[in-house]
Amino acid sequence: MGLECLIVTCDPTLLGHVQAGLGTHGASLHLRQDAESAMEFVSRRHLDGLVIDCDDVPGGTKAIPEVRNTPANKQTLILAVVNGWTSAEEALDLGADFALSKPIQQTRLRRVLDIAIPKMEREHRRYFRYDPVQFRNHLGQSFTTRMQNVSEGGLAIKLIDPLRIKGVLTVEFEIPSVEPQAFHAKADVVWSDSFVMGLRFLYVEKRSVVVLQTWLSSLEAQFRFREAQLTR
Repeated sequence: MGLECLIVTCDPTLLGHVQAGLGTHGASLHLRQDAESAMEFVSRRHLDGLVIDCDDVPGGTKAIPEVRNTPANKQTLILAVVNGWTSAEEALDLGADFALSKPIQQTRLRRVLDIAIPKMEREHRRYFRYDPVQFRNHLGQSFTTRMQNVSEGGLAIKLIDPLRIKGVLTVEFEIPSVEPQAFHAKADVVWSDSFVMGLRFLYVEKRSVVVLQTWLSSLEAQFRFREAQLTR
């Protein structure tokens, strides 16, 4: 699965520039035209990148710190686009990673994306797909489901019956290696989107913390090696 980004704008010119810039990297781009629906979208899924039209979308500037406060998107890369009311410095102080002023120049946007996209890809690689995962819910019922991604802070799962997910869950799965090792944690639901749910780890056994970090680091190292080979 490639990068997943959201743009919040009513400006067709800005939308066109961003689509052109991200489209060459195979990123999925969602569109929202107001801050309220954008925050509703952000609250229920993890995003790799977010472009906010701060001054031409009511509430756009205020959305920056709100995104930073959502459990699933604390590390999401944010590009703020300002147009007179908000300065680039203000947008950065609020939590944006990059800021551009209108009118957008394609060369400047391209330079920003050349830096931003590798950052998004590195963060994206912290959300590795893996199957399966075993849960015990608040009633003590056990069930197995598909893990869509996992990071040091939590995971996303796909469910047939989301009603079975309530309260604090016991999470168990095997981390692949020469000698597979068990991962044990407690988690709760922080966002949901149809039959996909995001879980935040509340407690992870000490041994499981080390095993998970080692596994994710090894996968990232493998990706960087392949990436280096392709750029030679």
